[in-house]
Amino acid sequence: MFDKLQELENKYNELTEKISDSNVIANQEEWKKCMKEHAQIKEIVEKYIEYKNTETSMNEAKELMQDKEMKEMAETEYFECRDRLEEIDAELKILLLPKDLADDNNVIIEIRGGAGGEEAALFAYNLYRMYTMYADLKRWQTEVLDMNETGIGGIKEVSFMIKGKGAYSKLKFESGVHRVQRVPETEASGRIHTSTVTVAVLPEVDDVDVEIKTEDLKIDTYRASGAGGQHVNKTESAIRITHMPTGFVVACQSERSQLQNRETAMKMLRSKLYEHMQEEKNKELASARKLQVGTGDRSEKIRTYNYPQGRVTDHRINFTMYQLENFMNGTLDEMIDALITYDRAERLKDGII
Repeated sequence: MFDKLQELENKYNELTEKISDSNVIANQEEWKKCMKEHAQIKEIVEKYIEYKNTETSMNEAKELMQDKEMKEMAETEYFECRDRLEEIDAELKILLLPKDLADDNNVIIEIRGGAGGEEAALFAYNLYRMYTMYADLKRWQTEVLDMNETGIGGIKEVSFMIKGKGAYSKLKFESGVHRVQRVPETEASGRIHTSTVTVAVLPEVDDVDVEIKTEDLKIDTYRASGAGGQHVNKTESAIRITHMPTGFVVACQSERSQLQNRETAMKMLRSKLYEHMQEEKNKELASARKLQVGTGDRSEKIRTYNYPQGRVTDHRINFTMYQLENFMNGTLDEMIDALITYDRAERLKDGII
């Protein structure tokens, strides 16, 4: 581990010199590449330097312990440094874990009502509201890309983007089937119904990440419409793109111009294809792990929202919270942090460093 850390420090020093070099600065593309790499390894290099400085201080304190007059003070410093070294060592192991290249990206979330009819559509809206409220708490921006409403407050399906640094790293474990247990407002007998909603979380990716051939696309235009089928405009500005090799379909009607909607739809398609590639990689690794938090499998039942008991349970990590109302109002950090911690622990256990 420490050989790798020393290599990273050497690389960091080289990059520090490069980004100050006038020749590199003149080549903006190269300079940006160096700046990006410099930023990516900065945190771990600074943590490694802290480790080395703490180790030096501990060794110096150990030597001072031989001096009778300095012994008591030196012992205190020695044990403080030793404890801190253990903490830094654990932090370094986490920082060395392979990072998802998309972790810092914006995120596209797709929510679709599943089993349960109107009740599923209503819960789909509840989840959409929950994620947008979480984004508001994080001071992230939310943009609706495509929405198909039921007209009574529910959503058949919605695609929206959350823009904010690290949005994907926080929300990537939300993919899967979300199950709700509650008494519908229309249920006179008070019987609890179970409905499901499917959530897909996709990182926004750049053109360079995914190659898409024009001949593989089927592009349709249609009129953008709002709730109840009322036309937002009279031109066919909305776009639907079908990727023939995979069968993936994306649609966007959020912008006024057909060109803007096409650009956004292509962005959504790239994200779907990127996610598909990541899923294939995850399947290859899954056999080495008993339970994988981030499989991204949309058929996997990941969480239950039980309204009568006021609880939400994530089945992948057997984690339950009894603040359902707060959770549905966007207070997701406790659950999200538990999922991230579990995933890190599993990867450390598997020795993936």
